[in-house]
Amino acid sequence: MAQGQMAPGIVAGRLSSDELTSNFTDLHPPLAPHEAAVAADRCYFCYDAPCVTACPTDIDIPLFIRQIQAGQPQAAGRTIFQQNILGGMCARVCPTETLCEEACVRETAEGKPVEIGRLQRFATDDLMSAGAHPFERAASTGKTVAVVGAGPAGLACAHRLAMLGHDVVIHEGKPKPGGLNEYGIAAYKSTNNFAQAEVDWLLKIGGITVETGSVLGESISLDGLVENYDAVFLSIGLAGVNALHADGVDKDGVRDAVDFISDVRQAGDLAQLPVGRNVVVIGGGMTAVDAAIKSKLLGAENVTIAYRRGRDAMGASRYEQDLAASHGVQILTNVQPVAVRGNGAATEIELEYTSSQNGQLTGTGEMVRLRADQVLKAIGQTLEGAPEGLKLDGNKIAVSGAGRTSVAGVWAGGDCAAGGEDLTVTAVAEGRDAAMDIHATLVS
Repeated sequence: MAQGQMAPGIVAGRLSSDELTSNFTDLHPPLAPHEAAVAADRCYFCYDAPCVTACPTDIDIPLFIRQIQAGQPQAAGRTIFQQNILGGMCARVCPTETLCEEACVRETAEGKPVEIGRLQRFATDDLMSAGAHPFERAASTGKTVAVVGAGPAGLACAHRLAMLGHDVVIHEGKPKPGGLNEYGIAAYKSTNNFAQAEVDWLLKIGGITVETGSVLGESISLDGLVENYDAVFLSIGLAGVNALHADGVDKDGVRDAVDFISDVRQAGDLAQLPVGRNVVVIGGGMTAVDAAIKSKLLGAENVTIAYRRGRDAMGASRYEQDLAASHGVQILTNVQPVAVRGNGAATEIELEYTSSQNGQLTGTGEMVRLRADQVLKAIGQTLEGAPEGLKLDGNKIAVSGAGRTSVAGVWAGGDCAAGGEDLTVTAVAEGRDAAMDIHATLVS
């Protein structure tokens, strides 16, 4: 639904500015120095630490925690950034509860892991606040690399290449760099314009130029990039949204959850942002949870996540599911949408209960209707705009090794590439590793 064509039940200003400011504060406030010291003291500093194995970017977690314990948070920050240059954002948004913290020996023994994510934020924030960039750029190699997409994978790739002495041009279609960190991360996880502050800090390495409004397939082409650069890295994300196969999805009040989240992230005044009174979010992943919680924080009275399978099959972790529930979001499982009802604008959604027969999802014929003046679709995204000539694996770009595509001189990583999980931390690892492979190729 276009801006300005809001359904009657979708209005702005459901809460006061003060209430909204309170609602959208940090989900996990930063640790004070004494709190970080206490948290660091809980680490066993394991040999062959399982938390490191569980980290997609292979951060030496025991080392950086020991550095915090020794009163050297900036040294800890450098340890983190050596492996993950977006360690500040990952500390805020990474699902540590299913990665490093789930693998923590303290979690296994006591059910309470070392607070790795918050300790990582403590260290990275301390080093970033110092202002100076922790790494120096190597002597120029004379090679130029095009990075398409300024999301986590593209930024990580660009930074590592620049650090190794290459000149990098990032082509970004949106007005701001950052990708999902800027447009798709829950506003209560990344506050105070942190995404842009992190990009500005990252660019201090030098050797990186960002060109916004530069769209693959429109203002630039893959053939042109291959011709004009020594290498190309594609990190174009997943711009398409899967279709919701139900009657009435064209009614006012029905929209994509990713667009809703982006609007919240870019809003100058949350009090001017419209939200429904009764919101239903279709889907079971992180996007669904973020959209549902944001709806509640904006003042929606009733918010329901409707997912077609059981809770154990949801893409969102149990922690995120519980977070949604703690904000008053109802999670309704084993239901699939049949129709959005209403005369022009949504007023209800009709759902059918489902069951799984031999792994196949089927409808039971039993129906339920929920009030819904706003329906947010969070049913997954798909690749759009992949250049012709690239081999695909399903609906993503096929890659081998450290992101090599079927086209010579072209690498890919992040959500657009096949093989990895759709996580910020995974995208960073793929961008970093592709940069190392590109570097080895260019200097050989």
